[in-house]
Amino acid sequence: MALDYSTDVGKVRLLIADTDPATQLLNDPQIEGFLEMEGNVKLAAAQALDSIASSEALVSKVISMNGLSINGPAVASELRARATGLREQVAEGLGDDSVGFDVVDFDPYQGYFGYVR
Repeated sequence: MALDYSTDVGKVRLLIADTDPATQLLNDPQIEGFLEMEGNVKLAAAQALDSIASSEALVSKVISMNGLSINGPAVASELRARATGLREQVAEGLGDDSVGFDVVDFDPYQGYFGYVR
């Protein structure tokens, strides 16, 4: 079954690279839950990545066997960095001053027509 990237669930899957229907990390109800909690596709994707990162860190740990090495915490760190990047994109789009924007009062009439605050 092909994914529909025009839906919010499909968009979240695209952002978290969970696009192979045969090996999906999260099911649709889980993604729908993140969407309901966050109310924003990118924030839902960030939560999904944090969830996947937590699982990766708990399950994989650091394993070396027969010349093969798996580093769950390193993978988790990368996933969390991606989640942070998505949150920053949302914050920048909303003009959130916590990411470097200053909010100032604007009064277009100040100084005109004898109007002074």
